[in-house]
Amino acid sequence: MDFEMPLREAMETQRAIRRLKTDPVDDEVVLRLIDLALRAPTASNAQRWEFIVVRDPKIKKAIARLNRQLWRLYARIGRWATRHNAKRRRLLAAVQWQADHFEESPVILVACLKGTYIPFFHISAASYFGSIFPAVQNLLLAARAVNLGAALTTIPLWNLLAMRRILGLPWNVTPCVVIPLGWPLGRYGPTTRRPVHEVVSFDRFGNRPAA
Repeated sequence: MDFEMPLREAMETQRAIRRLKTDPVDDEVVLRLIDLALRAPTASNAQRWEFIVVRDPKIKKAIARLNRQLWRLYARIGRWATRHNAKRRRLLAAVQWQADHFEESPVILVACLKGTYIPFFHISAASYFGSIFPAVQNLLLAARAVNLGAALTTIPLWNLLAMRRILGLPWNVTPCVVIPLGWPLGRYGPTTRRPVHEVVSFDRFGNRPAA
C-alpha cells in the first residue's frame, strides 16, 4: 500500500467520507494507519493512546445502535434547521446514510485515551483530548493518502457507560472518537473552505488581515 501522496494534496482533498463499500480492508492497512497516527505529538510524550479495531458484527451493531439512538434526535432538528438550505440538506443526507449503514462499515476504529480528566475544568479537558486529536488527524490523512474513506464522529459516545461495556474498556480508558473506515462509494476531491482572511485575527479578535 502506497502512502506517498504529497502532504499538501492529502490536506487539500481530505473530506469526511460517510458512504462506504462493504469490501474488506486488510488488517495490514489498518495497522499501518494506526502506526502513522502514533507519530503525532502527545502531551508530555505520555503516549496514552489505545485504538480498538472493531470487526465483530455484533459489536459493530451495538455501536450502530448507540449512534442511531442519538442521531434520531439530531436528524429531526437538522431537517428543520436545513429546510431552506439545499447544501446542508445534502450533508444531512450523507450523515443519515452513515447512520443507516453504520454496522456495514468494514472497520470501526475507536480512538481512546488512558487516564482521567476533570470535565468541569476547561484546561483539564482541553489538555486531555489534545493528546488524541493530533493522532486522529494523522490517521485521517493517512487514510486519504491510500483513498480509504473515513469520517470522525462522536455521536455513539453519548452513552459512555454503554460504550465501555460494549468494548470491554476499563474505567481508566476513555473512548474519544469513533471512525468508520472503508473504501468509499464516492470520491475525494478539492474541499471548499472559508477564505483565510475571514477566520484569522492578528493580536485581538476582529483585527482581520487584508483579503
